[in-house]
Parts: sequence; C-alpha cells; structure tokens
Amino acid sequence: MTIFYTSDQHIKQSNVAKRRGFGSVEEHDDHLAHQWDSVVGEDDVVFLLGDVSAKKGPSVLEWVAQRTGTKHLISGNHDPVHPMHNTAVVHMTDWLEVFDTIQPFALHSLDGIEFLLSHFPYEAWGDGPARPGSRYNQYRLPDHGMPLLHGHTHGKETGHSSMLHVGVDAWAGHLVSQHTVLEWLTTNDVQAGA
Repeated sequence: MTIFYTSDQHIKQSNVAKRRGFGSVEEHDDHLAHQWDSVVGEDDVVFLLGDVSAKKGPSVLEWVAQRTGTKHLISGNHDPVHPMHNTAVVHMTDWLEVFDTIQPFALHSLDGIEFLLSHFPYEAWGDGPARPGSRYNQYRLPDHGMPLLHGHTHGKETGHSSMLHVGVDAWAGHLVSQHTVLEWLTTNDVQAGA
C-alpha cells in the first residue's frame, strides 16, 4: 500500500483547464485521470486536499468514483461539502458515496512523524506569492510549527518553510507519494520542534 497526496483537480472546470494549457475540459480531465490511474493501485490510499471541482453535478463525483484506491477528502473552498458552505450537509451524502471520509483538516503521520493536512496553507503564505494576501483566514490552521501539506495556491512552489504544496499545478498533475513527503519531512528538517 502506498499513500498519495494531491489537490486542486478542478474537474469539469473549463476556465482552469484553459489556464493550465489544455484545449478542452475533457483533455484536462483525461490527463489528470491518466496521472492518477498510472500510479494508484486498488490497495493504495489517496488524500485529496480540496478543490476537486467548483461544480456540484454528478459528473464530478463520477470522475472520482472511477479512480482507483481508497479516497479521503480534506475539503477546500470550492468543494460544496466544506463547512464554510451553509448547504454542505445537503451534498454530504452524495460525496460520501465516493470518499471514505470527508474532513476540513486532519492530523497524519508517516514513520512516526506527524504533520497536518489542510486545503489552505498557513496564513503567512496567504494564497501564494502570485496572489498576495489571505482569504478564508477563519478556515486556516494556526501555525504552531507543525509541518503542513496543503493545496489552494495554484502556484508552482512545492516545499516552502514548514509547508509542502501538493497541488497538481506544482507537480504537473502528478500525485505526491508518501516517499516524497517523507523525504521532504526528513531532509528539510521541517519536523515539529526540529
């Protein structure tokens, strides 16, 4: 079993597909499906750190359901199940049909090293260097020095400070494996209290 991390697929969103250089939303979604399907096996686990799509229709959930592995969602601002949306409970049942769990954040560990999972980076990083300033501060975890895996920024940055950006924009659509995360945690001395 391998654990993978990713975020910001934005399935069925033509504006994101175009911004990423694809000729159509179908081409974009097929590319991300290929990136997933080529590495994730049936016994593997994938943590999606939010923004599967801003769309609410069944086609988005169908795309997720067709992907292999056990899927856990750390919801983002574009996911209708994030608790920031007052209608989140309306969508929860449908989304739990394709995700084993849905949470706004989580504590996780690899080889005994704990780190946090959230769609949002810590407030100091804001929405990334390309978009200065922070939105959604009330939904960001406070920075107490613990390593954090996040999405949201759509930037090309990967590791920065005590944060690792696992978004598809930073990794050219590839999912980030537990081995990459563990290497980042140990070689960059980002462990809490290190």
